[in-house]
Amino acid sequence: MKNIRNFCIIAHIDHGKSTLADRLLEYTKTIEGKDLQEQVLDDMDLERERGITIKSHAIQMEYTREEENYILNLIDTPGHVDFSYEVSRSIAACEGALLIVDAAQGIQAQTISNLYMAIENDLEIIPVINKIDLPSARLEETQDQIVELLGCQPEEILRASGKTGEGVYEILNAIVEKIPAPAGNPDAPLQCLIFDSVFNSFRGIIAYFKVVNGILKKGDLVKFIATDKAYNADEVGVLKLTLSPRNEITTGDVGYIISGIKSSREVRVGDTITHVKGGATEGIAGFEEVKPMVFAGVYPIDSEDFENLRSSLEKLQLNDASLTFQPESSVALGFGFRCGFLGLLHMEIVQERLDREFNMDVITTVPNVSYKVYDKKGNCTEVHNPGGLPDPALIDHIDEPYIRASVITNTTYIGPIMTLCLGKRGVLLKQEYISGDRVEIYYDLPLGEIVIDFYDKLKSISKGYASFDYQIHDFRPGKLVKLDILLNGEPVDALSTLTHIDNSVTFGRKMCEKLKELIPRQQFDIAIQAAIGAKIIARETIKAVRKDVTAKCYGGDITRKRKLLEKQKEGKKRMKQIGTVEVPQKAFLAVLKLD
Repeated sequence: MKNIRNFCIIAHIDHGKSTLADRLLEYTKTIEGKDLQEQVLDDMDLERERGITIKSHAIQMEYTREEENYILNLIDTPGHVDFSYEVSRSIAACEGALLIVDAAQGIQAQTISNLYMAIENDLEIIPVINKIDLPSARLEETQDQIVELLGCQPEEILRASGKTGEGVYEILNAIVEKIPAPAGNPDAPLQCLIFDSVFNSFRGIIAYFKVVNGILKKGDLVKFIATDKAYNADEVGVLKLTLSPRNEITTGDVGYIISGIKSSREVRVGDTITHVKGGATEGIAGFEEVKPMVFAGVYPIDSEDFENLRSSLEKLQLNDASLTFQPESSVALGFGFRCGFLGLLHMEIVQERLDREFNMDVITTVPNVSYKVYDKKGNCTEVHNPGGLPDPALIDHIDEPYIRASVITNTTYIGPIMTLCLGKRGVLLKQEYISGDRVEIYYDLPLGEIVIDFYDKLKSISKGYASFDYQIHDFRPGKLVKLDILLNGEPVDALSTLTHIDNSVTFGRKMCEKLKELIPRQQFDIAIQAAIGAKIIARETIKAVRKDVTAKCYGGDITRKRKLLEKQKEGKKRMKQIGTVEVPQKAFLAVLKLD
């Protein structure tokens, strides 16, 4: 046990974590020959296409130093703020962390938030400056930033390049020297913390875990404490590039278990595995329950696929515990699910994975956040979508969620960023100069204002230099109104939104203009209206497709022409009474791109 090291790699997005992980695997000869490719651990097509890590990936390496063999369990984590829950789970399974900082970009927001998460879990931090081979590398400046942030000595900071492999042996030696061996008792009752799981269509559910106490052997009768169900450990093993079976997994090691579990409800991330006979009575404190930030309706395009969508979401939830969902129905779209996501990128990735991994065609409605609605009697209900709002006459006030955001940027862009935050009803708390020309600005912002396009705008006005991180802070009363979109007088519930009263008129007008472009013309006029309660605040009309019925009349009395036009008018009127307006998928997402 004294020769086991469990560590993860944490950093801001795009600071070279996965490339450095490739070099560690190559130098420890875990991967050789034809298996050697870029971003080995990013095994999902989606990750390779976008060049981002979406899932944490665990892999075991063997390293020999001074004639002693060490087992290194590495977990490569995502860098984007939407996947920070993955990072918190990885940190729970480790004793140390490599903090990677890009030499050209310096410390950014996600670096700081991941670092705080690691420090809270008492991990040993090894700071590494990566990409030192870049011509734009600012080594001294980055080193000063790390010293200021961590309070360490300059000589403790390692310098490496994931591309050229420089400094990788120093990192391996530092892992062995500085990161403590796992603390646990092999003779105590078995306790394994599940930190991830995947669905395999041939073998059922495979759970990944870290043994905190005790020893797990092949063929043991085990149970999961949260669900209290017993299983046989048909196969246990460690995570190499593929699953590698073993006869037993000892304390401190990271491994997997296959026990023929078919139902995804029986495995929960954060649960504890123990022996049925003489096992532990209580579980390990896992991770805190994750709170979704953004809610959106996900509906199958073909209503018969409802049950397939349910099973697809359950399988996806195994692999991505931060996804939550519950059934709901919509007048416009039929039966579907209300899903909770950690952010917009997370929502996009889930939609893409449903399409690729499960062949599910879905419509996603406009994302929104959860509000607390207080009625006149003082009762509070939590509302996730505008359709669930009670009658306006009964509402006393609505509280909306606020986040505490920190933006780290170059001093050049302070002006535009402040303008952006103020436009989103932000409240400036303070600004601190980190070093030289870098400043950290703290804002309180309503979550509803930032879920749609804040991050994209921030990146474009700062030319990619600003980094953004946030956590939920509290709920505050806001002047919010429900904006309905009516097509020929019929409200489309999937397009209604909750918005601040000051923005409602411009937002309604923009929505109507956008829908006019997207909804195809019909045989009758279509009126698109935006309404708050009974008051119409904006209107656009899509004109009917008309045939020139008077073309055959030339000369003669005007009444002949009028008779034909009246006849056509009657037909259009009758058609309007029975006709329905098809709303294309693009229209539901139009709100995201209103600017």
